[in-house]
Amino acid sequence: MKRILTYCLVLLLSCGLYAADNTVKNLQKQQRQLKQEIEQTNKMLKQTKKNETATVTKLQLINQNIATQKKLINSLGKEISSIDDEITALSKRRDTLENTLSTLKADYARFVRESHYARMQQSPLLFLLSSENFQQLARRIRYLQQFATYRHKQAAKIEGVKVEINTQNNKLEQHRSDKQHALKTQKREQEALARDERKQQQMLKDLQKKEKELTAQLKKQQKKIDDLNKRISETIEKQAKEQAKTALTKEQQLVAGNFEQNKGRLPWPIEKGFISGQFGKHQHPVYKDVTVDNKGLYMQTTAGAGARAVFEGQVTSCFLTNGSYAVIVAHGNYRTVYAGLSRLNVKQGDKVVAKQKIGTIYSDPEQDNKTELFFQVWKDKTIQNPSVWLAK
Repeated sequence: MKRILTYCLVLLLSCGLYAADNTVKNLQKQQRQLKQEIEQTNKMLKQTKKNETATVTKLQLINQNIATQKKLINSLGKEISSIDDEITALSKRRDTLENTLSTLKADYARFVRESHYARMQQSPLLFLLSSENFQQLARRIRYLQQFATYRHKQAAKIEGVKVEINTQNNKLEQHRSDKQHALKTQKREQEALARDERKQQQMLKDLQKKEKELTAQLKKQQKKIDDLNKRISETIEKQAKEQAKTALTKEQQLVAGNFEQNKGRLPWPIEKGFISGQFGKHQHPVYKDVTVDNKGLYMQTTAGAGARAVFEGQVTSCFLTNGSYAVIVAHGNYRTVYAGLSRLNVKQGDKVVAKQKIGTIYSDPEQDNKTELFFQVWKDKTIQNPSVWLAK
């Protein structure tokens, strides 16, 4: 019974180790992704104007880096905690295996003492020849065979447990090494975070000194945004009215149904980057008393990057406003908008598929070479929150 309980404990510890190992692997995968995001943001920072002048674009990128670094540091903390749990579990399992080894050795020694081992070792042949009759001889032969089998099994078990103990010791060393690596990485990221936070505070001070200049820029940008939103709204309203005059075709109904079923799973309209402006009302990144009301998502990426369709559909409109292009793609009675493009890869009437390049995103020299896509989702004449439609 004791032996069975020991084996059950080893099994339970193994299951716990497997779950913990999966947790660490998932955290490491998350960390790789976060590091890639930081590299991407740093690449965008390098693409801004090569000077120390504080700009809102640079501040947004630094803010994004800080947010990502905090996530990375938090993930590394969780990894270190999980590794500690694994080290504890591995130590317990090793101790359990060592107890099992001691038990096996004791059982083996006891069996040898209680058997006729000594006499058989001296003369197994004499042991057989001293049989009184044939039946006793047969029993003694079977006994010797069973004894030999048991010895081999016990010896194999003992060796197997020894190998397993060595395996656990190797795993312990590896986990201790992984922990040290994670601790060093965490320290390095904490130092990078502290540098960026100092840079962030200095940049905020510099920008707040240029309030009049920035307010003028903000008004100019807002005028462009208002013009764009008005043009998009009028175009979509006109298209929706035209569409309402006739029933959707079977193909349009199917596309619309599929689009709706993929809510929360649509690919991003940029391959790499981050959301630089959320949908709805938000506080300005510099001026706390200024509120911005975004009618879609702003998504920042690297210079030269393309905008891509989030679902199959048909291009219903391409137009130029304030020096950049906007494209509207219909998905049945749903529509997606891609604005802020310098070049187009599609024209009105074209059918597109998911992830097909629609155009190249414009890098604005007036905003420190910011490369930013404006993305919207509409249902008929009603604007939607794009965040709930895109994959997380």
